Amino acid sequence: MHRETKELEYVDTVVKVRYAETDQMGVVYYANYLVWFEVGRVAWCDARGFRYSDLEERHDRMMMVAEANCRYKAPARFEDEIVIRTAVGRATDKVMRFHYEVRRKGTGELLASGETAHVVVDSTLRPVRLPQEYRKYFLLPE
Repeated sequence: MHRETKELEYVDTVVKVRYAETDQMGVVYYANYLVWFEVGRVAWCDARGFRYSDLEERHDRMMMVAEANCRYKAPARFEDEIVIRTAVGRATDKVMRFHYEVRRKGTGELLASGETAHVVVDSTLRPVRLPQEYRKYFLLPE
């Protein structure tokens, strides 16, 4: 069972670049984009109507990152406002693939894009199925 759509439904999250996120060149350090992807995923969960922490605390389930990639297009700098756009592109009851765009707020310039793949695991890190009540958030068949 899986879900894949032609047109992704993005959730947008606005972040202002902090000085600590930049390198000596005044450009956002590359690894921070992966942190912003996480910010986007948590915001995506909130926007869909559930808290990621409830998945962990109430159901002993986590979405462990199995793969991550990022393509850098243009630099972000200190005090830039950016928009992290997050969507689920493909989901099964065991694996979710999130898509991201990081854009400059105002101009919409694409700064980076990427994907992460997540395997649903329990606290022993064994792959398990997503709890039934969460399937609707990823548009999986009941």
